[in-house]
Amino acid sequence: QVQLVESGGGLVQPGGSLRLSCAASGSIASIPAMGWYRQAPGNQRELVATVTSGGSTFYEDSVKGRFTISRSNVQNTVALQMNSLKPEDTAVYYCKADPYCSGDVCYGVSWGQGAQVTVSA
Repeated sequence: QVQLVESGGGLVQPGGSLRLSCAASGSIASIPAMGWYRQAPGNQRELVATVTSGGSTFYEDSVKGRFTISRSNVQNTVALQMNSLKPEDTAVYYCKADPYCSGDVCYGVSWGQGAQVTVSA
């Protein structure tokens, strides 16, 4: 099962940009979908964006046109480019790998430890 480590969080002013990166400990080529989720204080964890192994993407409505998810099955990374950030984007952002099988072995969901994104003037 892959281990996931996020990086790139921080403090940014409204309208600014940040790029989050998720590095996997092993190959992600067999993982059907990977995604970014976020959790603000007092709220449930919510889906932000997903990308399939074939490159198809999905975005939650509030981030469409501002965020871009990308995936490299060569570098075993998933990135989230966040532009035009708003205070309501403030949250801990988590990388997720869906369950997958490699040969005869199957693995469950993996989560990263999270990266704090704070959007404030």
